[in-house]
Amino acid sequence: MQAAPQEDLSLVAETLAGNQLSFQLLVERYQARMFALVRHYTRNPVEVEDIVQDTFLKAYTRLPGFQQQSSFYTWLCRIAINTSLDFLKRCGRNPVRGAEDPELGLGGESGEGQLRTSPTPAPDARLERAEVARITQQVLDELPEIFRSVLVLREFEGLAYQDIADVLGISIGTVESRLFRARAKFKDKLLALHPEFEEGWS
Repeated sequence: MQAAPQEDLSLVAETLAGNQLSFQLLVERYQARMFALVRHYTRNPVEVEDIVQDTFLKAYTRLPGFQQQSSFYTWLCRIAINTSLDFLKRCGRNPVRGAEDPELGLGGESGEGQLRTSPTPAPDARLERAEVARITQQVLDELPEIFRSVLVLREFEGLAYQDIADVLGISIGTVESRLFRARAKFKDKLLALHPEFEEGWS
């Protein structure tokens, strides 16, 4: 999960005091997760690179306004998502579309409240993960952005409800409502496209 928030705050304070190396440490700490997050919004590696760089540039220039009401990572997620959506809108592309990171799949064991697309493990687990990632991408591509973002933050980033609320600028109640509806929409679209997964949903 994310690094110790107190360490982040110390690095933020050092950056604001003029130590640019401290911000570089923050970049190194969260760079991989920002790439994974942005890949949910565009498949193009060049665009992902540009958006991530823009995200960290914005974070650096806006750092004096970071009020520490949420963790640095939560604040950074919000910048990354807004930057991704702004980029897609400038390009005249539908922000609903995006990509699933094949390295993430749906992750972990299937528990209550988690997305599940495979009822039983295949003999070739690696092949199954790739197929799960492809199908997940296909379904997520069709979800409205408000549902897509809440699913990404909860199911793939593993953020707590309060953190999701902070990232999206909504209440916890709205997070719960959107997540419930998003999971239902995901399930409906999944089963419409792939009825063979019906057995995986109880």
